Amino acid sequence: MVLLSHLIPQSEGRVRGISALAILTLSILCGFAPAARAQKTTKSDRKVLVTVKPEYSELLKHAQIGGLVRLRVTVGPDGKVTNVEVAGGNPILAESAASAVTKWKFAPAPSQTVEAISISFSPH
Repeated sequence: MVLLSHLIPQSEGRVRGISALAILTLSILCGFAPAARAQKTTKSDRKVLVTVKPEYSELLKHAQIGGLVRLRVTVGPDGKVTNVEVAGGNPILAESAASAVTKWKFAPAPSQTVEAISISFSPH
């Protein structure tokens, strides 16, 4: 801010206000950029034909480790899962969820799709 006050001959309060506004604007824009990209992904609601439950060890249940794991699953035209990306959730649970979803089978479709899948782990 000191550098700005020398370059812009304005009152110090106004420079602080401009700097705060610039930081706020950049924070908002950077925060919304990934969401904007994620919305462009083609998603569908293909029917799941076969599911496999993820492993959930008694140790994790006893330690009360649970939650929701969000996945982006790429499904080929034949209904087989070709790629799984973790979109959010506990990393310990995400590995188990991703491993199970790779074994899922979806209904055939004319083209490859990306599905949003949420897997819930409840220790109760």
